[in-house]
Amino acid sequence: MHITRVDAYAIKIPPKTNDRIEGNLNVERYGDYTIAADAWTSIYSRNHETCLVRLETDDGIVGWGEGQAPVSPRATATLVQDLCTPLLLGRDPFDVEYIWYRLYSAMRERGHITGFYVDALAAVDLALYDLLGKVLGKPVYKLLGGQFRSSVPIYAGIGGSDAASTATAAQEHVAAGYNALKLHLRLGNTALLRIVEAVRGAVGPGIQLMVDVHGTRDVSEAIELGKGLETLGVRWLEAPCQPEDIRGQAEIARALSMQVATGEWLRTVWEWRQWIEHRSFDVAMPDIARTGLSEGKRIAALCDSFNLPIAPHIGGGGILAVAASIHYSLAIPNFQIMEHSHKAHAMKGSIAHSYPEPVNSAFRLPDSPGLGVEIDESVVEKWRL
Repeated sequence: MHITRVDAYAIKIPPKTNDRIEGNLNVERYGDYTIAADAWTSIYSRNHETCLVRLETDDGIVGWGEGQAPVSPRATATLVQDLCTPLLLGRDPFDVEYIWYRLYSAMRERGHITGFYVDALAAVDLALYDLLGKVLGKPVYKLLGGQFRSSVPIYAGIGGSDAASTATAAQEHVAAGYNALKLHLRLGNTALLRIVEAVRGAVGPGIQLMVDVHGTRDVSEAIELGKGLETLGVRWLEAPCQPEDIRGQAEIARALSMQVATGEWLRTVWEWRQWIEHRSFDVAMPDIARTGLSEGKRIAALCDSFNLPIAPHIGGGGILAVAASIHYSLAIPNFQIMEHSHKAHAMKGSIAHSYPEPVNSAFRLPDSPGLGVEIDESVVEKWRL
């Protein structure tokens, strides 16, 4: 068996509503993209954008993967087509870890050790595992080492910029069955704490709350905020300061009793090792559509050796990213909880005939071969850029 065809699809699915960036009052528009006018935060698309990869073997078996590309998915797709495809054609798909390392090594000397190129590798890696699961008739978590748990608990992410509407959104998610919520909030500490206090009052003490501030604090502001959140029973503070500040985030983690969660931007064990050695976080948040499953397993093992739990990041990832993260969460010992976008899930799944659905704030054990997503190729073509 060998790989005979590689296709990369940059897709863009328009939104049903004209939502603002989560947690921001002021945004500026650049075509389909928006960026917060009052904070040094990421650029976002109004659409669901991502990069899909389709692999096919000489036996006609097809595997699908995804490299998370919430903006500029054509960049990731071009890297797959131009750089990954020549190294994939003719390869045995069972050499999955060799393929990841060979692809990574092909550009490491040139400094492409993170970012879009590694996202492209993640898409290929997920497609390989999906393909192998279909060849063997096994769900992917069986290929990753087997089952550590029977379900994957999740939390729902919600945004907000004022106390009343955020509390209402929190109540709606609790009514939908969620017992854990993450609030995306970028306001100043006083206004942010007011929102969290309102949410806590609305949902009660039995609902877990987490807060993501998207790297908008300096060290002292983050510590001040964290201490305020601790009084409200918040489980973790996520991404408190800039991604480059390893030592600053370590200082925050030492100062707070609550968990500090981070890492969605870290793609390889080499990057993760530096953060772990400084004890810069309490909860690791690898994004499997940026690391791939092969590297994701190595990251989980490294974290486990330091007694650090894993809470996979999903963010703007599509339905294949969600499915891969479910299998990953089932197959590692140090899993804690997984991110989920309740309102966006059906839209992400619109490219598929079937896909995993959560039940009572958890994803159940999948039994379909591969990742368990049956892609509708006609819909993928419809939204292809």
